[in-house]
Amino acid sequence: MRAIVIGGGLAGCEAAWTMANRGVDVTLYEMKPQRFSPAHKSQGLAELVCSNSLKAARLGSAAGLLKEEMRRLGSLCMQVADTCAVPAGGALAVDRDAFSAGVTAAIEAHERIAVVREELTALPEDGVVVVASGPLTSDALAEKLTALCGEGLHFYDAAAPIVTAESVDMSSAFCQSRYDREEGDCRDTTGDYINCPMNKDEYEAFWEALVTAERAPLHEFDDAAQPTVYEGCMPIEVLASRGKDAIRFGPMKPVGLRDPRTGHRPWAVLQLRAENREGTLRNLVGFQTNLKFPEQKRVFGMIPALKNAEFMRYGVMHRNTFLDSPRLLTAGFCLKQEPRLYFAGQMTGVEGYMESASSGILAGLNAVAAMSGMPHFVLPRDTMMGALSHYISEYEGNDFQPMGANFGVLPPIEPHIRDKKQRYEALSARALDSLHKAMSAHPLFDRNQEK
Repeated sequence: MRAIVIGGGLAGCEAAWTMANRGVDVTLYEMKPQRFSPAHKSQGLAELVCSNSLKAARLGSAAGLLKEEMRRLGSLCMQVADTCAVPAGGALAVDRDAFSAGVTAAIEAHERIAVVREELTALPEDGVVVVASGPLTSDALAEKLTALCGEGLHFYDAAAPIVTAESVDMSSAFCQSRYDREEGDCRDTTGDYINCPMNKDEYEAFWEALVTAERAPLHEFDDAAQPTVYEGCMPIEVLASRGKDAIRFGPMKPVGLRDPRTGHRPWAVLQLRAENREGTLRNLVGFQTNLKFPEQKRVFGMIPALKNAEFMRYGVMHRNTFLDSPRLLTAGFCLKQEPRLYFAGQMTGVEGYMESASSGILAGLNAVAAMSGMPHFVLPRDTMMGALSHYISEYEGNDFQPMGANFGVLPPIEPHIRDKKQRYEALSARALDSLHKAMSAHPLFDRNQEK
């Protein structure tokens, strides 16, 4: 058996890994370094573009549950992420270069996976294909997909800047994770978060500069005059324009933090998360932006701790394209009108690194099932992966938008548990029990099937 995977992002790598581990020979096409999308810079597979955070780690969170489900299904991305984690409080964040290198090495070393570094400009005419070309699919292939599927949708995504830890003025910052009672040693810049506090006057001056700063023109491929911005990755300046306190109750919220210089909660706080294992690079949490580069340096430099910040990467904004999946895809991630074609990743309407990777696992499993004459492996709605797959295939509204892992997509648990922490833990326990039962009942998970 042989299959083709188009795209070497997280979803494509998971699909290839999943199929190869079940006896399928896979050809994985990745257009880098022959051609790069506007957002990608590295030659490695599974490149993390927007952030190095894979969201919450604890099992009693929606993101943590998703990652645990992936682990139990043999996720390559989770295997690698767990080996290159960097301090991030309750989140799982990774050294993005080490993460990409680890996934690349595993894929290239697999005896059943052949990596071809060239751009596919058309879909193969026969055989099983997993399309995981990403939200910035090349124009030539996107044209073919549009002809096959009809008009797609698009939204705009933005990435946050990265600064060097040593350039942060620690006399105006402190190390502490939210709700920790004790601050960390501010001399140790490998702490979970560096917090950059602001008083009311500093914040209001910063806000005024932010909402009036000059924004970068959209790239040629971003041709909408008034782009629709996805809420989960909204540029900080767009959010700030909604009102003076919008970001103070959003990414700059000071709740759970105490400035050791004053003994009180700051008026507003920017948090800097470790971007690499050594903690020498720091990501401006929640500061996705489309400001011009000089404006980013000027405006963000108004935050006292960043007055001399050295920017290693400025924020960027780019288009993300996704399918009208409820019309086109099944819960098994195959195309309704041509079942040999599977889709995976953010282009299906799941939002987030791990959500995209998880869809690659399911697309790969279902491709193997179909090739082996088995029914699709469709997870129950009370699992996180199952809830997301049902969302993208059965959404009934008129404004389909990407969805990330959250407990709201799961069926409620009965009887209702009033305590939120206990309720989330119960939802997670139920999900993992359902996942175990689903795996036990499907022939894909007969150990004799895995080669």
